Amino acid sequence: MQYKKIKLSFLNTSSKEIHDLFKAWIIISLAFAIAIKGFSISFSFLLAVIVSSLTVGTAFLFHEMGHKIMAQKYGCFAEFRSFDNMLFLALLMSFFGFVFAAPGAVMISGPIGRRRNGKISAMGPGVNLSLALIFLIISLSVPIAGIKTFSYYGLFINSWLALFNMIPFTMFDGRKILNWNKLVYGVMVAVALLLMMTLSIVGQGINI
Repeated sequence: MQYKKIKLSFLNTSSKEIHDLFKAWIIISLAFAIAIKGFSISFSFLLAVIVSSLTVGTAFLFHEMGHKIMAQKYGCFAEFRSFDNMLFLALLMSFFGFVFAAPGAVMISGPIGRRRNGKISAMGPGVNLSLALIFLIISLSVPIAGIKTFSYYGLFINSWLALFNMIPFTMFDGRKILNWNKLVYGVMVAVALLLMMTLSIVGQGINI
């Protein structure tokens, strides 16, 4: 099946990729909202979906786009494809208060060696670490309860996602980064752990 190719500034994409990204973003955001709040037809649940989409959803979206942009910089084909079975599982498990999120991955083909593969892999968790730092700065500089709560979730999910992806197993970014550069791997893990440690400070006085 042919999909419409789309050029967005410096980014090459397609109607299929946009469809898969949107689908994964919606389902993952909904799943985390259900896991945190429990499903209900209420304003509080709707608010949880919105917060989830702006924290969990963007963490996932920008993580995958980090991989894609770096891969395309090297002249590779790179497009996200959703794993529909895993999305269904994530939504199902959310009703039991737990989410195992493996919504999909950026499919890459082209001239990739160990160095390029390591840099492409590092961009995903690297973006999450940058977002976590932004949320940390917001939470410490904006003394508004709603924004502090929102920032807490943004800090938590991005630092956790970065750390989770640094697990040095084959299917995770961490293995490829470690094979490329042990110093970069160590620094990224250390930063992720430090950001996770700030949660106890940021979370003070917040009704999580």
